[in-house]
Amino acid sequence: MVAHINTVAFAGIDVLPIEAQVAISGGLPTFTIVGLPDKAVGESKERVRSALNAIGLALPPKRITVNLAPADVQKEGSHFDLPIALGLLAAMGVLPAEEMAQYTALGELGLDGSIASVAGVLPAAVAANAADRGLICPGSQGGEAAWAGGADVLAPRSLLELINHFKGVSVLTPPQAAAPGAGTAYLDLKDIKGQESAKRAVEIAAAGGHNLLMIGPPGSGKSMLAARMPGLLPPLSAAESLEVSMIHSVAGQLPEGGIVRQRPFRDPHHSASTPALVGGGLRVKPGEISLAHRGVLFLDELPEFSRQALESLRQPLETGRVVVARANAHISYPARFQLVAAMNP
Repeated sequence: MVAHINTVAFAGIDVLPIEAQVAISGGLPTFTIVGLPDKAVGESKERVRSALNAIGLALPPKRITVNLAPADVQKEGSHFDLPIALGLLAAMGVLPAEEMAQYTALGELGLDGSIASVAGVLPAAVAANAADRGLICPGSQGGEAAWAGGADVLAPRSLLELINHFKGVSVLTPPQAAAPGAGTAYLDLKDIKGQESAKRAVEIAAAGGHNLLMIGPPGSGKSMLAARMPGLLPPLSAAESLEVSMIHSVAGQLPEGGIVRQRPFRDPHHSASTPALVGGGLRVKPGEISLAHRGVLFLDELPEFSRQALESLRQPLETGRVVVARANAHISYPARFQLVAAMNP
């Protein structure tokens, strides 16, 4: 029997549908994962094996093959643990395969059967809702998934809770989206005494969406003025808040159970590399300019940044997007921000 479990992979904030196909057949006892898995995915078989042992289930002494289709897409991250485990449970007859096909699952398994948080739950929930499927995600991120508006979200804290839900022993309570509170108060311009001309310039830049360069001696209040810029900007609309939250979710920086309700303010150190600013790295994570989307990017000590890093900001400032090119993929992230820079004379 071959069990099919829906899950996802990420290309920027875009969601790629992935199907975990689990087959248990006769032969020498082996556990193989195919479909271009990275190191984290390859190690998931040990986490899955231990998690099943923790809840009193042993893998059958047979040949187990897991295929993550389509097989030509690189699979990265630990969120494939849960779909692989669910595929095994469905193939073993513990869970109903037909019912599992109606869900998209992602989550990292602990050795004790717990389900840990992963990045990208919010865009995965949006994609599952668009495909008219439910979502199974870690318990601590149920509130995050509920913001996508899907009707059927399961947020178990352990594998045993999920099995009991499908068995009807103990039904899980649907998670609720956290009510948008007041949040952390913005810093206020009234805290700055004097500097009337500089404060006027900051107000004009905020009102017109202009970029700003402040030149002054150390201690004159440049950083204080920049930190108060987000408080002058209008509140995020619902669409903007969801867009910003999806970027922070993919980066693994979304507050637990909530979404971003305030304008981002990012102030990277002047030693930041070009990939740290524009995005990149092993898994092409969003950089500071994307995390500052719809907000403010503050570059203190502007001349101390490398020339290459500053030159890389030209296209994002013009287009509002950044494209990270790799040999096998082009990843695009939104990057519409206001640039505020400061330097000494």
